Amino acid sequence: MIKEIGGLFSLENKVVVVTGATGILGEAFVNGLCAAGATIVVIGRNEEVAKQRVAEVIDTGGKAIYIIADVLDEQQLVDANTTIIKTYGRIDALVNAAGGNIAEAVIQPGSDIFDINISALKQAFDLNLFGTILPTQIFGREIAKNGGSIVNISSVSANQAVTRVLGYSLAKTSIDCFTKWMAVELANRYQDKIRINSIVPGFFITNQNRALLTNNDGSLTARGQAIIAKTPFKRFGAPEELIGALVYLLSDAAKFVNGENIKVDGGFTAFSGV
Repeated sequence: MIKEIGGLFSLENKVVVVTGATGILGEAFVNGLCAAGATIVVIGRNEEVAKQRVAEVIDTGGKAIYIIADVLDEQQLVDANTTIIKTYGRIDALVNAAGGNIAEAVIQPGSDIFDINISALKQAFDLNLFGTILPTQIFGREIAKNGGSIVNISSVSANQAVTRVLGYSLAKTSIDCFTKWMAVELANRYQDKIRINSIVPGFFITNQNRALLTNNDGSLTARGQAIIAKTPFKRFGAPEELIGALVYLLSDAAKFVNGENIKVDGGFTAFSGV
């Protein structure tokens, strides 16, 4: 019985595309997918890091390739799709992990709220929302041929107002909407052949938010302290703590799960603060 249950969570022989795979969360995703037996396609913009990710997978006996592509460049994604099909013949799953904030889009506490940098806000919005929609459009078509799963990355900022990160929050709220909308439309056309869900991370320190949450000496900023106070676990998440939810949503264990947002936030959204 244990082996049967374990098999439900296996990604053995599944070809999984991971966008944003050169980031901090992307690294955890690649490692977790490798452990679950997946064949991984690392997609990102940093070739040095992409090579490193692939080398680490291969060193552990796994299979992986990398492709340098921008998730906002449709032709680069089309070319990536062609390469994947030539190499593996199919795509079984997609993890839309590309995203993050734009420094210029962060609204400072003392700034004029009626003088927001609209250009930067649009950049943050496009990166997170259309950087999810475009890969879904291109790689999703291949997934639908044989069946599989898509996982988007949302945020707790889509559930509650989080100060300073308006563009990011707007995009993540839209990703929640897109996930539900696409789940219904895919089911109408393909029944249970292809599923789409999202993970809702709480606060994890990444390259994009490090300066907002920590000082140069590693201590917490006032914002970082406020987040910890609002998180019942009283700590930030570790990237590897997202792996369980990711593998679950990609695996046959979640075959009847569609259009859902799985929170991994240490209780942040459950706590009123009182």
